[in-house]
Amino acid sequence: MKLYDMKMAPNPRRVRVFLAEKGIDVELVAVDIGKREHKSDDYIANINNMGQVPTLELDDGSHISESMAICRYFEEIQPDPPLFGRDPVEKAQVEMWSRRVEFNISGCVAAGFRHTSDFFKELEDQVPAWGELNKSKLPERFAWLDQALTDREFIAGDNYSVADITAMIGVDFARVVGMKVSDEWPNLARWHGVVSARPSAKA
Repeated sequence: MKLYDMKMAPNPRRVRVFLAEKGIDVELVAVDIGKREHKSDDYIANINNMGQVPTLELDDGSHISESMAICRYFEEIQPDPPLFGRDPVEKAQVEMWSRRVEFNISGCVAAGFRHTSDFFKELEDQVPAWGELNKSKLPERFAWLDQALTDREFIAGDNYSVADITAMIGVDFARVVGMKVSDEWPNLARWHGVVSARPSAKA
């Protein structure tokens, strides 16, 4: 297997952290987004027809894209440790919180960065006002997540899960638009310290 990867991008990192938690080694193939390698004719024709990373290439030559779909594939082939939940209720909570943090934090960060950064000037039809609006929403989104963490250790409950990976990636990536975790959000800061200390966070 091969994972088409971009070291600095958040979605490939989500897969790398997931794999590290599972103890699974996969060959990484670097794709340079800045050089538009993900938009090359060869990449689109043979790897991912939407020109995205990450993309997983299986041994039979087929491909799986979208970071959460790739994580689900590895959850199925190696269930332990369970990162998508242990029972029906926990699985639903993990799914709910993964979607919530992706939409409310990662989505804001991505819009803020893609629409205001010089890096994306040649890659995005930028609408700077949309980017600034999304950046302005992040403090209230951090406060929302801080409140959610008042009575539990991890994002979806008592157990570390893919929801924590998704949230950590979004919170960490917020630095590109000037947002960092601070003592203003003590529950968020406590959680962030815990998940960032896991060896997988360095993947």
